[in-house]
Amino acid sequence: MDTSGIGSFNTAMSAEQTSMAVSTAVLKKAIDIEEQNSMQLLQTLPPTYNNPANLGTQVDVKA
Repeated sequence: MDTSGIGSFNTAMSAEQTSMAVSTAVLKKAIDIEEQNSMQLLQTLPPTYNNPANLGTQVDVKA
């Protein structure tokens, strides 16, 4: 049985796990930044006004 490849396989797997962890961390940071940007955009929207309860509840379908 050849056991010389086990060490290099283990090193390659460790490097792949590290690469995946870094990629996941970068993705999470990018999502956090996008969330902050979205919240800033939502805060710049003008306030909405509530209509009285009888407005916008019925649609006239006759033409």
